[in-house]
Amino acid sequence: MNKPLWIKLVAVSGFLTVALGAFGAHALETVLTVQRMQTFHTAVQYQSFHTLALLGIVCVPDDLLQSNWKSYAARCLLVGIVLFCGSLYLLAVTDIKTFAMITPLGGISFLVAWMFVFVAAFKAQ
Repeated sequence: MNKPLWIKLVAVSGFLTVALGAFGAHALETVLTVQRMQTFHTAVQYQSFHTLALLGIVCVPDDLLQSNWKSYAARCLLVGIVLFCGSLYLLAVTDIKTFAMITPLGGISFLVAWMFVFVAAFKAQ
């Protein structure tokens, strides 16, 4: 696992979380419907949680989480952030319902990531 690269990816995701959250709260508040605003907030919330989870996984020593499985988990979290949160952002801003079909793929990626964390912990023992 290339930790410096992953830390940079976490930093970018964290930056985007704050920027998009502020954009949603200030610029979109009067433009979007309540339902679309809730969708946007859900995307920000899940991006926040999983960015922090990604940081944690990257920073956990290899003797606690086996490196290969930890890397799989990190990749799945990143894919989940892009697919789940990205599709919700696009759905909220554009109201194109097709984006909602991508969201479950991101959710599945999050679930797989958490299973990989479990396997990484199990394999490290």
